[in-house]
Amino acid sequence: MTKDIFIVGGARPNFMKIAPLINEFKRQIIKFKLIHTGQHYDYNMSKIFFDNLGIDKPDYFLNVGSGSHAVQTAKIMVEFEKILIKESPKLIIVVGDVNSTIACALVTKKLFTELAHIEAGLRSFDVKMPEEINRRLTDQIADYLFVTEESGVINLKNEGIDSSRIFFVGNMMIDTLISNLEKARKTNYYKTLDLIRSSYGLVTIHRPSNVDNREDLEKIIEKLNFIQSKIKIVFPIHPRTRKSMIKFKLDNELNKNNIILTEPLGYLDFLNLMINSKLIITDSGGIQEEASYLKIPTLTLRENTERPITVEKGTNTLIGNDFNKLKMNLEKILLNSYKKGQSLEKWDGNTSQRIVAIIIKKVLKNF
Repeated sequence: MTKDIFIVGGARPNFMKIAPLINEFKRQIIKFKLIHTGQHYDYNMSKIFFDNLGIDKPDYFLNVGSGSHAVQTAKIMVEFEKILIKESPKLIIVVGDVNSTIACALVTKKLFTELAHIEAGLRSFDVKMPEEINRRLTDQIADYLFVTEESGVINLKNEGIDSSRIFFVGNMMIDTLISNLEKARKTNYYKTLDLIRSSYGLVTIHRPSNVDNREDLEKIIEKLNFIQSKIKIVFPIHPRTRKSMIKFKLDNELNKNNIILTEPLGYLDFLNLMINSKLIITDSGGIQEEASYLKIPTLTLRENTERPITVEKGTNTLIGNDFNKLKMNLEKILLNSYKKGQSLEKWDGNTSQRIVAIIIKKVLKNF
C-alpha cells in the first residue's frame, strides 16, 4: 500500500499554485502524485500552463471536461473515488475554489483520508458565487487550512473552525510569480504586439456573473470602449467570454480601434504583459493578487472580493458597474496619482516551504 500525497488540480489557476509545491516536494524527496481532473479541457487553458511552469505530465487525468456544476462535480467524484480506493494516499491536497476542489474534498473525507486546502478562508460573502459555496464547504471538512491573508484566519475562526487547523502561510500564487518573473521579463511578449511599456491596459473578463447575461456583458463592453478611448487595451479573450459575445451578437459592439484581441495566453506571456502594463482591468481573483504584489493599478469589475487585502493594502479598486468610479480611478492612474500599494505579509516566495514543513511535521511524522 502506497502512502503518496495526492495534489489535485483541474483549472488553470490551480496549476499556478501547484507548481511551487511540486518543486518543494521534489526538493525534500517526498513522494506525491498529481491528479488533473480535466475541468479546464481547452489546450490553451491548461496544457500550455504545464509547459510554462515545468509541471510534469499528471499521474492521473480524469478528463471530465465541461458540463453543469452538478454534472461536472459528479463526474469528478466518481472518477476520483476509483483512484483513492486503488491508491490509499496519506493526504489529499486541493487548491482554490473550483468544482474540482469541492468534488475531491468530499470524496476524500468520505473515504476517511486527511485533507488539506490551499487558499482557505477567503470569503466574498456572496453565496450567489459558485466559488463561495465551494470554498465554504471545503473549509468545513479540511484537516489543514492553508491561508493566504489575515482575513482568511478571521473568517475561519468566525465560522467556528478550531485554530489548530488554521495555518497562515502566505500566497502560493506569489511563489510562482516570483520564481518566474525573470523568465517572463525575457519573453518580451509585449513588444511582439508593438506595445510600449506602461502605455497600455490589460483586460481579463471571464466570470459567469459578468459574461453569461447580455445586459451585464454589454455594460462591460461599454466600459472597455470608454477605457480604450483613453489608453490602448490588450484583451486575451477567455473562451467563455468569446462564446457569450457571439451568442449575444455583441462582438461587433466592441470598438477595436485601440484594442488588441488575442487568444488565451500562456503564463509567461501573460505575466510579461502584466509587468509591462499601465493598468489591469479584471474580474479574476488571482490577478488581483498578482497585480497587488507587482504594484500595478487594478480596476476590478466586481462588487465584492474574497481578497480584501488587495483593496485595503494593495493596488486594487472594486468598481463593479459604477461608471463614475471607473472614470475617477482611470484618471488617477493616467495622472500617476493612484494609490501605490504596500508590501503584503508573507507574500515573499516562501509559502511552499512553509506548507511542506507543516505537512512533514503534522502528516508525515510517522511515515
